[in-house]
Amino acid sequence: MDEYYAEKPDILEKKSKSRLDVTVFSMVLFVGSFLWFFQDSIWFVLSLLLVLLIHELGHFLFMKKFNYKNVRMLFVPFMGAFVQGNKEKYSQKESFLVVLAGPIPGLIIGLSLFYYAIHTQNAMFLTLSFLFILLNEVNLLPLDPLDGGQLFRLLVQKNEDLFQLIFSLISSITLIIIGYLIDSWVLMAFGFLMSFRVRNVQKNMTIRKEMTAENLNFRLPYSELSNADYAKIRRFVIDNNRALKKYLELNDDDSNNELLVAKEVKAVLAPALIFDTNLIGRILVALLWLSALVGPVLLFVFGEFDMNWYYEAIKNWG
Repeated sequence: MDEYYAEKPDILEKKSKSRLDVTVFSMVLFVGSFLWFFQDSIWFVLSLLLVLLIHELGHFLFMKKFNYKNVRMLFVPFMGAFVQGNKEKYSQKESFLVVLAGPIPGLIIGLSLFYYAIHTQNAMFLTLSFLFILLNEVNLLPLDPLDGGQLFRLLVQKNEDLFQLIFSLISSITLIIIGYLIDSWVLMAFGFLMSFRVRNVQKNMTIRKEMTAENLNFRLPYSELSNADYAKIRRFVIDNNRALKKYLELNDDDSNNELLVAKEVKAVLAPALIFDTNLIGRILVALLWLSALVGPVLLFVFGEFDMNWYYEAIKNWG
């Protein structure tokens, strides 16, 4: 019974409001870092900023709509942009909408601009359409942490830890290879950084397997974790983390030690996901994802478009 176990530590959540000034500053830093190296490419950099802004704004607005906490949007020089937010319990249906709200509007805008540019022979709009389509297509690839990787994990209701490990590993190797082929140290560095995530996923998967064997429920928010389950999970976490065990042996500050352990326990808990999408809904999401991923490719492969005027315009720009 719960009274035989010590009270689990309270973890104070850091609350941060969406700050427009921080987002704007990150956008300025993003543009400035590009222009530092590519002074003559201001139109391209601003176009890239627009594409990323619309993509991330889709995620941002839906997170706000579904009452995510600590939602913020930031741009990272030479890397891209991201939106962060969290909830104690996630709805599968809402999560689908949050993820799709990024790439789908971007693809719709990109394809609309493409047909308009082809009809009016507007080279700038056509280049912008390519940027919208390419970036959102890449984002739909089933790689972690892209939107496609998140969609795959949401669609798979079993062995998600194994799939996350596989996708994290593939993503890390893919980024390193692409970075090497295109001589981009930034991509290679990001790929190596992701290898640490692979190790972390592997550690969590090992602990969760052991907890599953003990019939421990780890798919719930930390706030709903009972004192008894906390004590049991705490043991698994310490036994599987030699660095943490060594730290606890060398430090006598029990209050700080227990808070550190509590944060590690919270990290190993799986996000509480409410599976509120039926089979038909999941099939529709999968079909939408596949159509968005393959449709534009088929359009360019089999579509018959007169592009000679565009090539001439590109030469004149050069």
